[in-house]
Amino acid sequence: MMPGRALNALAETLDTRMKLIEMLRGALASPQTNRLAYKSGAGALGGVVAMHMGGRAAWTPRDVGSLIRVGYATNAIAYRCTRLICDSAAAIPLLLHKGDERVLAHPVLTLLEKPNPAQSGPAFLEAIYGHLQSAGNANVRASVSKTGHPLELHALRPDRVNIVLDADGWPEAYEYQVDKNRQRFEIDRFANDPPIILHLKCFDPLDDHYGMSPLKAAAKSIDVHNAAGAWSKALLDNAARPSGAVVYKGGDGQAHLTESQYERLVEELESNHQGARNAGRPMLLEGGLDWKPMGFSPADMEFQKTKDAAAREIALAFGVPPMLLGLPGDNTYSNYQEANRAFTRQTLLPLLRRTAADLSGWFSAAYRENLTLTPDLDALPALASERDDRWRRITQAEFLTPDEKRKALGLPSAPLGAKHSQQDDADVE
Repeated sequence: MMPGRALNALAETLDTRMKLIEMLRGALASPQTNRLAYKSGAGALGGVVAMHMGGRAAWTPRDVGSLIRVGYATNAIAYRCTRLICDSAAAIPLLLHKGDERVLAHPVLTLLEKPNPAQSGPAFLEAIYGHLQSAGNANVRASVSKTGHPLELHALRPDRVNIVLDADGWPEAYEYQVDKNRQRFEIDRFANDPPIILHLKCFDPLDDHYGMSPLKAAAKSIDVHNAAGAWSKALLDNAARPSGAVVYKGGDGQAHLTESQYERLVEELESNHQGARNAGRPMLLEGGLDWKPMGFSPADMEFQKTKDAAAREIALAFGVPPMLLGLPGDNTYSNYQEANRAFTRQTLLPLLRRTAADLSGWFSAAYRENLTLTPDLDALPALASERDDRWRRITQAEFLTPDEKRKALGLPSAPLGAKHSQQDDADVE
């Protein structure tokens, strides 16, 4: 049994809600009468009841297609971050080593130079890096020969690839679906042959089989940035100035406009005084009408700061220093070169090494060789000063032989003829 005080409070609450429902029903029953009552301050309701409840934010769904459409396709910051990472990473060639020796000619290098008839090597790697940044997953399909060696490589769209799990939760197959066409690629975890599909992914602590992209981590900031841009567009569409109110002061004692006068005023404002093309156009008022401009609200004044803060958060999620994007208000780095070095060290190199390691294991299993792919650090302009210092230290190390110096620099051993000539020069000295 409920206490008497609780019953009385519940009864009062229910009574209040019933009265509110009846008032709303009356408002819906006669919209024209109540619109006039709103303008005059009297009518069937005897006044106006305004209700406001804090709405919940509407966020973009976290599926790959929605994130790419809202983030990569419509947000300039996310697009530029993705392009900067993909273009910079794809421009760095991959070096091949067999054991400890660098290999200059190998079918793997030929395959990476021209993976398929429709793509070049940089375009193929760009697709892999782009899928990792936007979807958190990248899938490479190999067309293999009868001997099991890959002949072509194709980057598959991550939203079309599903992982099929067995009863124990282990992957047993990949399914690639385009419209109604579906292909299944089996996975044998105990076979020595490499799988037809190579799955690369970013780390996701809450998913065992799929990765999480930077685009997903930046989704809320992207929504805020897009909303701030839409707000700015709305201000431009409304003459790029603060809104105001048209006040009617009837001289004949009437407190409100007639229905025809009201409709005419609304049509006049929409057609002649809204939109960017009507910016600054003077308003001609008659019949007791007066224009009262209203100042910017705090939200109008702060939306640009909100947009800039959201842009920096997007860049932070992708690992791109805001200075490289030209964002205002960021003084973390003293100069552009320092920001570029931080971007190379903290974002590009981890991505390059992780991708090269996944490809190395895949190719090693396919060719039954100990193959290792590594990014060519000499091709990174941001690390030029560090590379010069490293070369200088190694070449000046007198306790190293020429072959040891070349090996320390990642170069292949010199031919025998070159070795003899170097020894002869040393004997002459």
